[in-house]
Amino acid sequence: MLLRVCCPSSLFYLRPLHLFSSTSKLPFCPSFRRQFRLTRSSSFGRMESSPASSSSPTPVTDSSADSLAKDLQNQTLGAVVDEGGCKVKRKLEDFNWDHSFVKELPGDPRTDVISREVLHACYSKVSPSVEVDDPQLVAWSDSVAELLDLDPKEFERPDFPLMLSGAKPLPGAMPYAQCYGGHQFGMWAGQLGDGRAITLGEVLNSKDERWELQLKGAGRTPYSRFADGLAVLRSSIREFLCSESMHCLGIPTTRALCLLTTGQDVTRDMFYDGNPKEEPGAIVCRVSQSFLRFGSYQIHASRGKEDLDIVRKLADYAIRHHFPHIESMDRSDSLSFKTGDEDDSVVDLTSNKYAAWIVEIAERTATLVARWQGVGFTHGVLNTDNMSILGQTIDYGPFGFLDAFDPSYTPNTTDLPGRRYCFANQPDIGLWNIAQFSKTLAVAQLINQKEANYAMERYGDKFMDEYQAIMSKKLGLSKYNKEVISKLLNNMSVDKVDYTNFFRLLANVKANPNTPENELLKPLKAVLLDIGKERKEAWIKWMRSYIQEVGGSEVSDEERKARMDSVNPKYILRNYLCQSAIDAAEQGDFSEVNNLIRLMKRPYEEQPGMEIYARLPPAWAYRPGVCMLSCSS
Repeated sequence: MLLRVCCPSSLFYLRPLHLFSSTSKLPFCPSFRRQFRLTRSSSFGRMESSPASSSSPTPVTDSSADSLAKDLQNQTLGAVVDEGGCKVKRKLEDFNWDHSFVKELPGDPRTDVISREVLHACYSKVSPSVEVDDPQLVAWSDSVAELLDLDPKEFERPDFPLMLSGAKPLPGAMPYAQCYGGHQFGMWAGQLGDGRAITLGEVLNSKDERWELQLKGAGRTPYSRFADGLAVLRSSIREFLCSESMHCLGIPTTRALCLLTTGQDVTRDMFYDGNPKEEPGAIVCRVSQSFLRFGSYQIHASRGKEDLDIVRKLADYAIRHHFPHIESMDRSDSLSFKTGDEDDSVVDLTSNKYAAWIVEIAERTATLVARWQGVGFTHGVLNTDNMSILGQTIDYGPFGFLDAFDPSYTPNTTDLPGRRYCFANQPDIGLWNIAQFSKTLAVAQLINQKEANYAMERYGDKFMDEYQAIMSKKLGLSKYNKEVISKLLNNMSVDKVDYTNFFRLLANVKANPNTPENELLKPLKAVLLDIGKERKEAWIKWMRSYIQEVGGSEVSDEERKARMDSVNPKYILRNYLCQSAIDAAEQGDFSEVNNLIRLMKRPYEEQPGMEIYARLPPAWAYRPGVCMLSCSS
């Protein structure tokens, strides 16, 4: 059966997990579970949703999201040592390259960079072609270097900028650009691919971990279309800082080894208003276990029966190298689940590794999105080509962290008309994207309809579990309280309260039911600005219900504050902080970039003397180009 990939709204429509209109004051607050099903239609499928039965609040325990966060934050600990007891440290020439992607998957027979449709191939071999003029290394990550067993002294090499810009071949590398497609703003866009990113290959470290090195901004590829394949300093600083900041927040993400300037200017029309200007060129070396996306599979399924076998090969490749535990499953694992369908059918994940795989991807994605909501992160461009199969944040374009709490906030100027990718819609869009990926695997006959439905059902359940646990911990609650959290978010939306600073200050509230009314809001006075009498009364009412809730536990004020501070960051990478660093860097001063690198390494700590970075945004932070950017920024 030929996959009809184009999905107009009449075919696929998802209601947000929390409904709100442009005039509503109600913020995003998931309050019920949903069951999702893929049902047959004349095209391929339509997703339907129905409320599931509500369950009573459950105690908040360490979730898999917390475990994942700890693993991510500590992934450079316990480095492998050699026989002499020293950590393994390699030079660039000593990288242990593997190149499994190129060796095990079909490639493009052509090696030119002429823009074209690349058929029956997962990649095109292409070398970096960026022109440089005295390239400079301006920022790097020691922790990423440790992941690669790279000796930190390598950053001091005079030829390091040449090698990591691609201007000088890196010994052992086998560069290529990946072929993929995707849905952009809900519509099938056809072939996209790595238009300005070139993967150098995969490095195996001393723990046999696989890490891909990718240069973003290294020159044209067959997927560049009419673009130049280059990147500007402005967007490169944002990508470098945010990928490392998200890692330190404990959120799954691609990483960044280094940031380099090319010494050449690049022409960009930042606002697409016919006023292009010259900007400094730059390159980021991105690092991830894999850069495979949902769109990596969609493109081949969209091309009909002839390419469906490539979908299977890509799935086998991903499972073999990145989900090996799925390969080792057997019937004794008893991974059978009721789907929630009317016929109470059962899905046995041990009988189909592809079903187990899509379920795990759905759960990882749900966990990721829940953690975004917890810290107020808005990705801005959640197209299916920007969705990692590993459940990582990938492709930092016009992202933004919430300042004033606004559920309809989008950092993407292109998204303004419909706000498809706004903060409140992210959980629903994550599900929509999982549905597209499930359809792809179903068309390739890797999973059946019930397995696809179960994957979407698991996304909904997993998201709600993770989100409720995260929000409960942010408030210091021993169990999820829908009424307290919903009312809080509503108040924050009405009064445009700073999302990050509010939760940090909330930890200072004492669970004393006898607190005088005129003192109840004192801990929050720095964020409850210019509220009138009516709104003050609303906040006092909420505060009393909150104190009653936290006062019912046996946790002391001090212990509750410590717990809340460990999940509520004091410092986030606000857009205006990025812009301040960019403004200085474009004048040749990278000190602020490096200040932010140091600051964001410990976002949950007070860091005395750095309080200026936790201040509310200045007025200039709300101008276009700072609070909002375009897709190609």
